[in-house]
Amino acid sequence: MQLVVSAEEMRWCDETAIRKLGVSGLLLMENAGAAVARCVKQWYPPATHPTVLVVCGKGNNGGDGFVVARHLAQWNYDITVAMLASNHDLQGDARTNFKLLRSLSREKRNSLAIRQCSLRMLKSTVPPSLIVDAIFGTGFSGVPRTPADGVIHWINEQPCPKIAVDIPSGVNATTGVAEGEAVCADATVSFGYVKTGLLCARGREFAGKIETVPIGIPKSVVESGKFKTFLVESADVRSALPRRSIHAHKHSVGKVVVLAGSKGLTGAAAMASLAALRAGAGAVVLGTPESVAPILARKLTEVMVQPLPSTDEGSLSLAALDPLKSKLDWADVVVIGPGLSQNSETQSLVHQIIFSYRGKVVIDADGLNALSVSKKKMVPPPSAEWILTPHTGELSRLVQQSSSDIERHRVAVARAFARSHANTLVLKGVPTATAATSGEVFINSTGNPGMATAGSGDVLTGTIAGLWAQGMKSCDAAFAGVYVHGVAGDLASRKYGQRSLLAGDILEFLPQAFRAVESEAFS
Repeated sequence: MQLVVSAEEMRWCDETAIRKLGVSGLLLMENAGAAVARCVKQWYPPATHPTVLVVCGKGNNGGDGFVVARHLAQWNYDITVAMLASNHDLQGDARTNFKLLRSLSREKRNSLAIRQCSLRMLKSTVPPSLIVDAIFGTGFSGVPRTPADGVIHWINEQPCPKIAVDIPSGVNATTGVAEGEAVCADATVSFGYVKTGLLCARGREFAGKIETVPIGIPKSVVESGKFKTFLVESADVRSALPRRSIHAHKHSVGKVVVLAGSKGLTGAAAMASLAALRAGAGAVVLGTPESVAPILARKLTEVMVQPLPSTDEGSLSLAALDPLKSKLDWADVVVIGPGLSQNSETQSLVHQIIFSYRGKVVIDADGLNALSVSKKKMVPPPSAEWILTPHTGELSRLVQQSSSDIERHRVAVARAFARSHANTLVLKGVPTATAATSGEVFINSTGNPGMATAGSGDVLTGTIAGLWAQGMKSCDAAFAGVYVHGVAGDLASRKYGQRSLLAGDILEFLPQAFRAVESEAFS
């Protein structure tokens, strides 16, 4: 898995390498700037993008920008360096690299210019064919001040490509939040490790393509730290997926009971049940209100539909508990929630099951709504395991915290919840973050905006349940299910486009998604 770090963790890595291991900060800056320059040369050769504007702040990010400019100038680009600070404000390694750049500018007077940055200066310069953003680094937070805010706004107005150095200026490197103007980059070259801010909130939108480059931080630095955030990749899922024995039979490869559906909400029950089968479960029983069971029985050929007592509103009643007991004992995993409704009697049934069942339970949708009105602590009973799959609004109701706060601190909130409530949490959204009770968080790297459609979450729930029932660990089943679900959405969008994507399309492409991951065809 690819390590993901916060701004604070990245600062710790830098300081540990420099102070404890004796790595030169100047060398790290040289490696960082040279790596950006190589990316620029590879993506935008001087023959096609000869004029480059490098906008530098006064900190180490600006120092990285000086190194970028120096290397590009030696590769025959026409470089203008726009400085947002006086050279007298520069310190340490940034000042050293400025002096090197200034010396080179005397040799290349016709192709390397260093100028004080202002809007007037930017508007009077030759329109660049490429802009390198080296204004703010990972230590930035808050709102860009004048004149930086105006400069960032000008950069975004230019029609040429933009490359961000480590993090787009104006974006918080930990949260991805942009409280004011922020550079909208076509690509970001991230130093050492991916920053959480490049994957979360608006940072994901502003980062563009993300290229992670080594800068010389020894491997022992990472090994000595207690890092707990990772980006899930195809190889991680491929190695975690269960292998089916040659002696397998339907009851040995996962038995799932899905408690779902109510009057007017049969689609959720159908999609969750079918997704569990598509994920590899050998047998799925759908427990659903008798009032809608005939509809689902006609719709579902491979799923065993069990009619259960229903309320007057067409949802599961408390009387369903007794006929369910044998099925709950039979199941490897129980799914509770898709389309159950928020009927109070149904919620009482949910409470009785989840707080007494001693097995594995995936709780989603109306199961989460029922949990949010329970007065009991959201901790599984002894020997039970839960996977909760809320979106931001559902988690907001569970923890009594605003949705905006959750979105601002998505990774940290997911981590804290999983630790304090002793269950695996799948916080759906951009990005979906799977948090384990150990404090590890796994950030998903697949999926697209077209998957923001009704029923998509039901397919995800069934996928996770189907994998978990085959013997995977709860967290592995969760992050693998999320990843494959995203691959299915990506494959479906290639056929139908994002605008027209339906949850049924994601379900349709689940088999191709599993094949792609297992055959290394998707990465």
